[in-house]
Amino acid sequence: MTSILTGDIIKSRSIKTPELWLSTLKDALTKCSGQSALWEIYRGDSFQLEIQNAVESLKTAIYIKACIKTIKGLDIRIAIGVGEKNFSGKSILESNGEAFQFSGETLEQLKKEKVNLKIKTTDDQLNKELNLYFRLALTIMDNWTTNSAEIVKLYMEQPQALQEELGKQLGINQNAVSSRQKRAQLDLILQLEQLYQKKITQLLA
Repeated sequence: MTSILTGDIIKSRSIKTPELWLSTLKDALTKCSGQSALWEIYRGDSFQLEIQNAVESLKTAIYIKACIKTIKGLDIRIAIGVGEKNFSGKSILESNGEAFQFSGETLEQLKKEKVNLKIKTTDDQLNKELNLYFRLALTIMDNWTTNSAEIVKLYMEQPQALQEELGKQLGINQNAVSSRQKRAQLDLILQLEQLYQKKITQLLA
């Protein structure tokens, strides 16, 4: 099994310099997958990314969201599909399988439901459970300020770094880093991500 993330930038046309979010998205996708064959940006503001270790798919979605939300006024919707990959094309957009179908179908649902994160796996009960958790988490993540998003992004890039070290990179002190992490409710988001890892590990077993 693999995982496919399909997403698009919300309100991308409101930014007068699209190079700003495009470079941010490209950098995020490159960090998430060292293999350029595993991601593609299409239709200007949409993307598809394969995370072969499905356990890491939520962490990846959170990271990409944090990257995009460092740009004021922008957000992103992401659909996660976990399932089989039956065909590998020259690019990810030419590949196919249930993981791709699940992700594509779910992105269309997101647009209709006006929700920014959703998953579909082969287990309907697990889908219901995880999507409830996601909706609750989105009440936090959708409201991240640029500062909150920046601290989440930086933490996820350097999870072993001390708050003081992160602060030096941002030009703020350790107390300010701690305050920003609390406002972003980073601990709760990380707890959800750990729970997700356990649930997907059980699904793949």
